[in-house]
Amino acid sequence: MRHIRTLTAVVAAAFVTLALPHAARAANSAPAIAAFDAAFAKVTSFTYKLHSHEVQGTNSQDRVYDYSFMKPHFAKTLIESGDGSGSGGVWAGGNQVSGHQGGFLSGIHLKVDLHDHRAVSLRGYTIPQGLPQMIVATYQNTKGVLKQSAGGKIDGVETTVLDLKVADPASNDGVTEQELWLSNATHFPLREIYYAGKEVVLDQSFTDYNFHANLTQNDFPF
Repeated sequence: MRHIRTLTAVVAAAFVTLALPHAARAANSAPAIAAFDAAFAKVTSFTYKLHSHEVQGTNSQDRVYDYSFMKPHFAKTLIESGDGSGSGGVWAGGNQVSGHQGGFLSGIHLKVDLHDHRAVSLRGYTIPQGLPQMIVATYQNTKGVLKQSAGGKIDGVETTVLDLKVADPASNDGVTEQELWLSNATHFPLREIYYAGKEVVLDQSFTDYNFHANLTQNDFPF
């Protein structure tokens, strides 16, 4: 449940990412984004773990999410550990999430608004905002200066890093700079950091990718 507020704008931008050809999209570009687009086009479903640390004011939140995704727009999460452990949700496109809480309430499923406080993280990030393609979309569609460089190794894998200096932090939930490390092997995200000035307000890592999950719509009960 990694990706990023101006929630409506980011989700809308992500839909554009899935629906329009690359040439029709606006804003930033980089070879690493094109490489991700090509890699994403080759998979139909996948799973991964999202390890997320978020800070909002004096509060912080640490979670590990189990994520599943199937094209065109099905996503499922389960909070494996951390605040809300055992809770999960399914997004099938649109503005609702079907979810359940952990513990003895796990058998009770409710449909709530995508941005309902029970369905978002500490900083208000939604289920679809933790999807790799939607995260990459923010680097294309957030106004600012985007640079690409060698990112070094993460867990032995060479990476490329995108660094985005945000032009208008006030419209980007106060985030002034975003960094995204993509694997040079798979071209999918491995780590992301958000800064508000010098403070790290989001630090998330992506692990355990399975690009051969062979998921079906039955895996996303809504």
